[in-house]
Amino acid sequence: MKEFLIQRYRPDPSGPTVHPTQLRVADDGRIIQSDRHAEAMFGYDASELTELSVQHILASRQDDPFAPIHRHLLDNGQKALVTFKHKDGFFFTATLGLRLETPDADQAANASILLKDCAEMDKRLLGLAERSADFGLWELDLSSNEVTWSEGMYRLLELRPGIELSPEQALFYCQAHQNRVRALFRRCIRTGRPFSIELSVMTARQHLLRGTLAGRALKSGGRVQKLGGVMVNHSEALHHDQQKQQALQLLKATATATPDLMVAIDTDFNLLHFNSHWEQQFRTAFNLVPQPGDNLKSLLSEYPNERRLMERLWQRAFERDHYVAEMPLHCVGESSPVFEFHFQSIRGEKNEVVGAVRIARDISSRVQQSGNGDYRMRHDPVTGLMNRRSFSEHLERAISHKRKRKSLDGLLFLDLDDFEQFSTIADSGTCDRYLRELASTLGLRVRQRDALARLAGDTFALFIENCPESRARKIAEEMREQIGQFQFEWQGKQLQATASGGLLIMDSDAPEQPDILLAQAADLCHTAKTSGRNRIHTAYAFPPEQDKEAGSDRQLKQLRHALDRGSLILEFQALKPVASVTWGDHIEILCRIPAGPDKAPLKPEHFLPVAERYDLAKALDRLVIRQTIAWLSQHRLLEPRLKYCGFNLSLATVLDDTFADFMEQVVARSPFAANCFCVEIRESHATQYPDEIAVLCDSLHRVGCRIALEGAGASVESYSLAANLPVDIIKLDKRVMHHLENDPVQQIMVDALHRIAETTGKETVATFIENDETLRKVRSLGIHFGQGYRLAKPQPLEKLAPAVVDLSTGRIGG
Repeated sequence: MKEFLIQRYRPDPSGPTVHPTQLRVADDGRIIQSDRHAEAMFGYDASELTELSVQHILASRQDDPFAPIHRHLLDNGQKALVTFKHKDGFFFTATLGLRLETPDADQAANASILLKDCAEMDKRLLGLAERSADFGLWELDLSSNEVTWSEGMYRLLELRPGIELSPEQALFYCQAHQNRVRALFRRCIRTGRPFSIELSVMTARQHLLRGTLAGRALKSGGRVQKLGGVMVNHSEALHHDQQKQQALQLLKATATATPDLMVAIDTDFNLLHFNSHWEQQFRTAFNLVPQPGDNLKSLLSEYPNERRLMERLWQRAFERDHYVAEMPLHCVGESSPVFEFHFQSIRGEKNEVVGAVRIARDISSRVQQSGNGDYRMRHDPVTGLMNRRSFSEHLERAISHKRKRKSLDGLLFLDLDDFEQFSTIADSGTCDRYLRELASTLGLRVRQRDALARLAGDTFALFIENCPESRARKIAEEMREQIGQFQFEWQGKQLQATASGGLLIMDSDAPEQPDILLAQAADLCHTAKTSGRNRIHTAYAFPPEQDKEAGSDRQLKQLRHALDRGSLILEFQALKPVASVTWGDHIEILCRIPAGPDKAPLKPEHFLPVAERYDLAKALDRLVIRQTIAWLSQHRLLEPRLKYCGFNLSLATVLDDTFADFMEQVVARSPFAANCFCVEIRESHATQYPDEIAVLCDSLHRVGCRIALEGAGASVESYSLAANLPVDIIKLDKRVMHHLENDPVQQIMVDALHRIAETTGKETVATFIENDETLRKVRSLGIHFGQGYRLAKPQPLEKLAPAVVDLSTGRIGG
């Protein structure tokens, strides 16, 4: 049950006073109670409203307070703007707020916690405690010299409960501690002092048990009448300690026997163990003497560059079971030897990571021996990464294998921003050290199947194999952020740079020549630099012949010019209600690009492929939204009328994690309610990235915006998406609308989608209505809204402006 407070929005000052009214509505939409002001608000008295559906007083389904778009606003303490229908037939707008929410048939339950004596508790709880904690209770009655055991004592000794057993026979299981136990019992009887002793017990099945026997005197009338106590089994804990000691001894023996550098730490970077070779190298490199228990971060506090690199290497070891890395090892006053590092995580009994081991082997001689051969020909001498030649060969092999699998790959081209300025601050050797440690840091982010290379001076490339586009975009952003966060300290100064990048998504249509792919990725990187630097531009690889299409360069120039100047041509196409009368304007925003004097503007089919190819689609989407909302803000008289304003989104925007934040910012500055703005997501994108779309829908719902699924019916997944995806509107695809009036199969498909939408509280829109026959069929199927040239053609956005009316008090509208 929900209790709503409803208040007229901009009431008529010349009319009667209409006070705010309260309505209580059940979860199934029935009005169950109203106050005395409801009749003035809606025209119905309280008895008439009771048991009516709330839909009866709403202008349309989109005004339903239980709809997701309104539910998110109300749950966040905000008010929703809703259009109601008066009993006399006119419509009015009101604000709706949530005052109280209680689940139907919910009963408040009272509970409390009280202290209870153990003797009054169920005896079965004692058995549960004994089994869970592995202990048993015993009691000695001094007057009868009888010993009683709980079931747990029999279980510890692996005896059948209740078996006849004398105290002397029981002491037999204590082996070498029998006399000590007798002495403790006598002392406790005489003095009343409690006791505790560690025992080694041989059970009836010849299993060694290590435990603690504890007891105390139980007095009555000032005299000791009984002894009682507990025996706790510690065998498992002692067994773990033994295993730990054995593992430690094995670790020490292995560390002593190997000539490699070996060190083990816990997850807090405390030294657990190291051999003499590692200790000697550490002393030589940092002039420090490490001790077991020392913290590596504290030891390297005076060496910030090495400390950060060390933290990243060990952190990766905690996150992965095992990995191998090759890199130079820092040595003061010497040339840096190249080591092969093997990292292995250490796990506890519950498979949790408790530390890691690193073994380092000097491979400098092996590298030097191959220095005149293949190694130096295939690796960059400064960073040790692949060079351009080796990377191109790797890329060519991967492309040849790609023919056998259907998946996406990615090629990331990275170029450091303003790296040349480093040469004016530091010498070339310092710049090389920066690049070497940056390469080591980036290498930690690279998946084992991927390949990282240094192509030239400050240019890197990463081949991302067999990776969905959304994940490839995240990897690219992580690499860019990692470069921006990397700091190299030199003579009290911090060397820090950003990076621009081009991410090329390679599908089945991608060219097979590595040089062409690298050139396309480099072009994307160049557009990222010219667009402001420190960003990643993403696009799909395309065959070389597409790059030579006539007019593509001219269209790109026109598109960039329009984006830079914010000079888009905005149009709108109206959506019309076809099943029932609905008040208000419902529009979809369209866009064209100016083409210059005496030339027709570019249509979407001409400039959208160019925008997607050069990763300008995201900027285009945002400019359309900003420019539209800015225009609407200049025409505030449209506020009560505007019920739906839809924007089409590109895939780049759909996969952009910051888009919901962008919408929240632009909507907050607008006088229009957030729920009148709707973003339209293509079904093909929702099919390919269902998880990302679901997250985007939730984020936009929190902002207050609505979401439409565009192109429904184009695939077999349409019905599942329409039912399960958290969208508000289902827009039918052109293919199911084509010849709808004559095709019974398509009519069944449309009817099924409409029924699913209605059942899940969504609205439906039939697109591409071009003639009267299609309109009649759409109306007979009950579709809520229609769109197409038969109903309304696209018009300039200026046509939406309210008409200018001159009154004696002044001019309104325009």
